[in-house]
Amino acid sequence: MAAGTFPDDRPGLPRRLGVIDLGSNSVRLVVFEGLRRNPQVVFNEKSILGLGRGLQATGRLNEEAIGHSVTVLERYVVVAAAMRADPLEVLATAAVRDAANGAAYVEMLRRRFPGLPIRVLDGDEEARHAAEGVLCGIPEADGVLGDLGGGSLELARIADGLPAATATLRLGVLRLAEQSGGDVVRARALADEALAAIPWLGEAAERDLYLVGGAWRALARIHIGQTGYPLRVVHHYTLAREEARDLTGVIINLSRKTLERIPGVSRKRLDTLPFAAVVLRRLLRRTRARRVVFSANGLREGWYARHLPGSVRAQDPVIAAGMDLCRRFSRSDDLPPALIGWTAPLFPDETPALRRLREAACWVADIGAHEHPEYKAEQAFLRLMRQPGIGLDHHARAFLALVLAMRHEADPHAAWLQPARALLDAGSARRAETLGAALRLAFTLSGGTAALLGLTALRLERERLVLRLARGGGVFAGESVWRRLARLAEALAREPATEIAPEEVAAA
Repeated sequence: MAAGTFPDDRPGLPRRLGVIDLGSNSVRLVVFEGLRRNPQVVFNEKSILGLGRGLQATGRLNEEAIGHSVTVLERYVVVAAAMRADPLEVLATAAVRDAANGAAYVEMLRRRFPGLPIRVLDGDEEARHAAEGVLCGIPEADGVLGDLGGGSLELARIADGLPAATATLRLGVLRLAEQSGGDVVRARALADEALAAIPWLGEAAERDLYLVGGAWRALARIHIGQTGYPLRVVHHYTLAREEARDLTGVIINLSRKTLERIPGVSRKRLDTLPFAAVVLRRLLRRTRARRVVFSANGLREGWYARHLPGSVRAQDPVIAAGMDLCRRFSRSDDLPPALIGWTAPLFPDETPALRRLREAACWVADIGAHEHPEYKAEQAFLRLMRQPGIGLDHHARAFLALVLAMRHEADPHAAWLQPARALLDAGSARRAETLGAALRLAFTLSGGTAALLGLTALRLERERLVLRLARGGGVFAGESVWRRLARLAEALAREPATEIAPEEVAAA
């Protein structure tokens, strides 16, 4: 075996799955690792081809893009094979299914890449894949999904954890720009006419509109940059209805030269951004949705989710994200269940949603274990805030990150904590600080082991916070324990106290 190479059959390697999304504007290879509740992407590469450019006028795929697509697919097939991605599948969408030469193009690809599955999705399949991708990260989603591509707009009514009604419209940004002759006023009329044919869109009134697609993500990035939002993560970025309307109004009315001056805007999207804004504005009007929620998940994650066992799909994505981080970065996965029980007495009135966050915090409490001692707090904080896991919305990221910082006794006024504090209300921030102080005490007592933590317990009384210690167990209330107990008691507006359990209780 040559130096630096490895055999393909090494035991214990996680399974990898690859999907090539062959769209109207771009082609993208994504390789997922493992079969986890939250997809873990290990490779993601996109090429802008414009297969659907000119489709409205000619009815055919762009000939120049066809040639480029073969070159790109050759690379993607080789990359996927080198990464052991099996299965690998191509999903072709609106441009290929609508073009007069789409079938011939697919046959050419099948001859060129024998054994590579190529599936041309119909509109209903594309909408359902996108909806399942959104539900993979937001299982409580309730409203309407809009997946905007270059050739089409897929819509789905999401309710009770399932995609219900679906529709596909020829409102992709490339197609709409061509059909309207580049006139946004004409584009608005075309969008209104198409959306009026979907009667169930009004069911999203006072619910959410979930946005999928690169053009809409570009709008989110513009808003993030222009407002100074503290987290540059598009997934779960949420705007109130009026904020979204204002954003679309601005984009529609800006000249190309002005758009070019906006930091972070891809030059390849400049011509289509106003039409993405038009579709969003008309969709907001038709649905009367209360908010828009941007999703980085869509068709590809929906494809991935279909490969998961039912037991995995049923997991809570927030708890699953915590468990995944624990197994990758912590010293042990035995302690978190003990921490969950140990911290429960401190929060007797918590709601199910708050319990969920506390449990997730216990799972991630030790992910800074292997960082440099001088940077544990900051590194753990940043890992949580910037973690690509899909199960965490922005509030959850901020809450868990602040918990971790306090667990490592960060300076509460540290400047690097400000992004999290900006995302949390005062009550949530206090709760995170309290839980972080409790976890700090737990690790001081236990050394990060469930066995030693089991020799201690907390009891919340009307005026006291009592730490009970087993007699003769090797855990005692030294200076560092008392200092951290006092800090936790102060956060809970109680007086700190300790007691020694009777020997027979300790033995039991």
